[in-house]
Amino acid sequence: MSVIRKYDHIFFDLDNTLWDFDVNAKITMAQTVAELNMYEQIVDFDAFYAYYEKINSALWEAYRKQEIRKPELIKKRFEDTLAHFNIKGIDPVEMNDLYLDIMPLQTTLLPGVIETLDYLQSRQYQLHIISNGFKKVQTQKMKSSGLSDYFEKMFVSEEVSAPKPDVRIFRHALMNCNASKKKSIMIGDSFETDIIGAMDFGIDQVHFVRDDFMNSSSLNYRHVSDNHLNVKNINSSKPTHIINDITKLCIIL
Repeated sequence: MSVIRKYDHIFFDLDNTLWDFDVNAKITMAQTVAELNMYEQIVDFDAFYAYYEKINSALWEAYRKQEIRKPELIKKRFEDTLAHFNIKGIDPVEMNDLYLDIMPLQTTLLPGVIETLDYLQSRQYQLHIISNGFKKVQTQKMKSSGLSDYFEKMFVSEEVSAPKPDVRIFRHALMNCNASKKKSIMIGDSFETDIIGAMDFGIDQVHFVRDDFMNSSSLNYRHVSDNHLNVKNINSSKPTHIINDITKLCIIL
């Protein structure tokens, strides 16, 4: 008996949708600092990490807008952080390389991820990843955390040269999977990249809000910048679905 359902292809974001980037990244930084013997120069690790996060976030935003390229991003995020704290004797590129070696070995997933993927796989959905990031790192994250076997294909912005929310990465993914827009849905935690990108391209979306909003109608989407958006009347645009628990996909799908 065939399964009747609205979607066939489910596209997931990776970081902070499945793989707990916030937890894993901080662990990675602590290990990186320890291996480089930097703690003697760092008075307050939390302050160091908070500043790095700020710099890294701004650089990734510039990368998404294609204002900078990968080499500038990976050098400048550590170069600026080290300079701010006046840390000597550390090469920013070498620190970045070590950080990226340690990062994908982390395995913390968000609660309910495996349970949800087991359910979706049992329903014979075709599962894929669309991620902004670096191919080698994202591939290793998937392997280390036990996610690889759930997904048929992964599309990474570095490889496609079109980071989310650019519609080109969504177009590339659907064409590569031979998937139709009507039978596809995107799931992600970032409204600005995952949801707006999917809206612009014309596929349904699930906004995964990690802040535990009990009433999704209270979410305010009006703050989103529309510098690169094609969505008409963004002030009234809302995702197809909004969830605060990844396991709720088992009800939606």
